[in-house]
Amino acid sequence: QVQVAESGGGSVKAGESLSLSCTDSGPQSRVQCMAWFRQTPGKGRERVVGVFTPSHIRGRSFYSDSVKGRFTVSLENAKNTMHLQMDNLLPEDTGTYICATGRYCNNGYPAESSDTSWGQGTQVTVSS
Repeated sequence: QVQVAESGGGSVKAGESLSLSCTDSGPQSRVQCMAWFRQTPGKGRERVVGVFTPSHIRGRSFYSDSVKGRFTVSLENAKNTMHLQMDNLLPEDTGTYICATGRYCNNGYPAESSDTSWGQGTQVTVSS
């Protein structure tokens, strides 16, 4: 059974940095894209960044406008492991960050599909 596990997160002040990691324990061939979503009570689940994993387009990423220039996603070679470096954090970045991996993708984000796997999420809190 595929498991997606996140690590990292925590509480910081505005302007500081955090990093998150996500690992999919399933076969590398199953995963075509990986993504971070952010869930908050007021906005629900929103996209943060999605990235393709196949070798010919590996690393091609799509950021939400709200994090462009501040967040950087990276992939480890030959693994279903993704890192997210979050710099210059803002209070509005607060939320539960959830990793998703998928076989089917829309613009780098896993599609709504039974082949998409989700992590439990990790909390990021940014105070002003």
